[in-house]
Amino acid sequence: MNKTVKDIMTTDCATVTLKDNVYEVAVAMSKQDVGFIPVVEGKQLIGCITDRDLVVRGYAQKNEGSAKVEKVMSRDITTVTPDTSVDEAAQLMADKQIRRLPVVENGNLVGVVSIGDLAVRRNFENEAGDALSKISEKEFAGAVH
Repeated sequence: MNKTVKDIMTTDCATVTLKDNVYEVAVAMSKQDVGFIPVVEGKQLIGCITDRDLVVRGYAQKNEGSAKVEKVMSRDITTVTPDTSVDEAAQLMADKQIRRLPVVENGNLVGVVSIGDLAVRRNFENEAGDALSKISEKEFAGAVH
């Protein structure tokens, strides 16, 4: 039987809203020990912030520490549905060079699936390894210019 994203996704995700600021995002990331926070309005996914976003868009551009979430979040995000196969999710992560995928149903956030979710499920170690290998190859190639 083919497993789907809903079989491995994290459903109790920390989230933030447009009313939050980057300090509050950083605190939430620290408390949850994550590097990715979805941005929602109600349950509707409207963006996400990664630890990299905080550094590159928040601090590196010298935005003040209380910059609004909207200034640093990514809006053009790749998502999957709960019925997406694990193989498809892993391939999407590899192709798009991303480590986390918000899982949405009718536009609402229902979970997040990550490379880690793939890796800790013994049945999907190969998919996680392949996706991470492809992500790392592209990141390394881009850094060597």
